[in-house]
Order: sequence, then C-alpha cells, then structure tokens
Amino acid sequence: MLGNTSSEDTTAGARPGRRALILVENLSVPFDRRVWQECTTLRDAGWDVHVICPRGEKRDTEAEAEIDEVRIHRYPLRAATGGPAGYLREYGSALWHTARLARKVGPVHVVHACNPPDLLFLAARWLRRRGARFVFDQHDLVPELYLSRFDRGEDLLYRAVCALERRTYRAADVVLATNESYRNVAIRRGGIRPEDVFVVRSAPQVDRFQPVPPEPELKRGKPHLLCYLGVMGPQDGVDYALRSLAKLRDEFGRDDWHAVFVGAGDAYDAMVELSRQLGLSDQVQFTGRIPDADLVRYLSTADVCLSPDPRNPLNDVSTMNKVLEYMAMGRPIVSFDLREARVSAGDAAVYAPANDEAEFAKLIALLLDDPERRARMGKIGQERISGQLSWRNSQESLLAAYAAACAQVGGRTIER
Repeated sequence: MLGNTSSEDTTAGARPGRRALILVENLSVPFDRRVWQECTTLRDAGWDVHVICPRGEKRDTEAEAEIDEVRIHRYPLRAATGGPAGYLREYGSALWHTARLARKVGPVHVVHACNPPDLLFLAARWLRRRGARFVFDQHDLVPELYLSRFDRGEDLLYRAVCALERRTYRAADVVLATNESYRNVAIRRGGIRPEDVFVVRSAPQVDRFQPVPPEPELKRGKPHLLCYLGVMGPQDGVDYALRSLAKLRDEFGRDDWHAVFVGAGDAYDAMVELSRQLGLSDQVQFTGRIPDADLVRYLSTADVCLSPDPRNPLNDVSTMNKVLEYMAMGRPIVSFDLREARVSAGDAAVYAPANDEAEFAKLIALLLDDPERRARMGKIGQERISGQLSWRNSQESLLAAYAAACAQVGGRTIER
C-alpha cells in the first residue's frame, strides 16, 4: 500500500542531489501508471522528484501530497466538453495552473513534460531560463490524435497543433518516445537528432497484474467471458467491439459468452446506449472504473480479451496499454491488424483485417473454441512482458535520457 500524507512544505526534507519536475495534464498521479513508474525510477536513482498534475475526481484529490518520497502538486481541472473549443478552455486552465505551481516548486535541473497537450513547454519556460533542461515525454502524437478524434481534416486547428508540436520539439533537449514509430516521427518530423531520442516503452506494473483463481460467477451463467479494459473515447473502438459482438451473436450464432467492459471516458454513455440499441444489454456489462482487485478478478476469469482500436492515423503507430496489461495477465487477445499492436503482442494476439468487424467476431469465435491455443498465447504474452517489454529495459532508457540531458550542461548548479 502506498503511503499518502499531506505535505504543505513541499521542499522540506528534500534529499541532496538533482531535482526533477514532471508536468502532466492528461491524468492525475499516481493514477497515471507510466508517469508514476518514471517518478519512482528517478527517485530510486537519487533524484528529488516533484510532479504537477490535475486532481482526480475520486482518487488523487488532495491539492498537495507526498507519496513514497515523491512530492505531488495538484490543481483543479474541469474536463473538456463541446469539441475543440472545450479542449482549448481545458488546456488554457491547465497551463495557467501548471505555470503557477511550477513557480512554487522553484528551479530544477530537469523539467519533464508529458503530453498531451503540446503546450506544456510554455509553462516550463520560466524554469528553462534558470538553467533547467527540457525533456519532452511524447505520450501521444497530437496531430494524429486530432485527426482521429474530431474528423475535421487538416483545418486551422490541425495546423495549430502541428505548430505547437514543432515548438515543443524545438524546445526539447531530449525526447522520450513510447515506441519506435514515435521515435521515427521525432526524428523525421521533429528534426531531433537520433541520439537525443530515447524509447521508453510503457509497461504494466507486474505486481499489480498477478492472476488469481478464476471466478465462474463473473461469467453470468455463460461458458465464456470476454473482457475489454481501457479508455472509452471516440477513437478507442468500443463501438467496433460492440458491433463485432452483435455479429458474433447474429451471424455466428454464438450466445455462449458474457462480456464486461471496464473503464470510462467521454464516449462511455454513448457506448452504453449503443449496446442497448444492438440488443446486447443482457450480455454486455459496463463497470466504469473499478478497483485494481476487481480488475484482476475479471482479467483472471476472461477467456478472450478485446483490443478493438480501429486503424486511424494515431492508433496504427501507438502502443496500447491494455494490450500490455492483457499480456501480463496471460490472456489471449483479438486485435485489429495495427503496426504497433503486432510489435507489442506478437503471437499473443490474433489479428483481424483493420476495422473488419465480421472478421473480428470470427476470431473471437475461433479462440473460444480452442482452449489450448488460448493457453499458448497467454504464455507467450507473459514471457514477452517479463522479457523484452519489461519495465527494466525502459528504466535503463529513461535514466540514459536524463544523463544525456544533464551531460549537455556539465556540472552547472541551478539558481535558488
């Protein structure tokens, strides 16, 4: 259990050595698992780590907290509604609060900004003027995210997000990329030197994903359980999964399954309504966000896990956390055929042609009928997570990136 105590004096007791400030807008910390793993890796390497992030709604609600020697400063943030204009309001508020809290933290050796949005370099400018090196942690390709989410084409706002991405790349001393596809974008589109781009893959916390005995009652009287875990936004493909399940029932005559969708997002209500329209309400369960213990129960019981992200400019080159988490739990996966999905899952998944819902349904049926293949695929996934995709490799790359950033300034000290 993580210790969590309020800390109004956020500089008291800081260990001697280098100070890092991590800026996050998309999620609260430590709920953002990737950022939390980065925090603890840096802490263990002797860094004094501060984080600025939004407050959570049900967890991470304190304005100030110190957790496992990481100091967290949180601000109130209302999530965007109403399309691009809503995101402009959200990002403007986040930028103001981030700049305010960054001044409170004071000068640091490294300021580490996690996108989206590609605006945080603006909040980091005051720290950079005082000698901080700037690490850009590119969680998403925002131009591709804009194209995939809003279906507005390369309009004025698209050109604006491209310009902000260029400004962020230009400001960065080093870039952290989540996979080789993102690294190639940083080099090709961002003009970053190859030696200044480090691949720091996201990886599940293995201690969080430990299988437990399956619970047949979670299948609601059916022989099989299907599971989806993740965010439910317009680009995440939950609608593709639901239409595939309708085809599994109607075209393949299979009603021997119960499906559970774990997670939340701004498309959640629309997905519940789509499930009702497709006549799936009796077989599909939406849980919202649930505690880790319940998540592990569902995944331990699942026969097949779903990764229905459709091919679009973002998804094809992005690493999906849910795929890695399914693999850590030893679950076989049905996915659409995306470039980075194959890099992550390999033979731990089967792949339907991109966006082909009938083939997606066919592959679910195929795996439901082949328990031996499911077991082999699950074992392959666990071996990949404990080997080439483990966080140990990402830790080495993260620390190498920080060493490279700091080497650019030698033994300089920061202003106090």
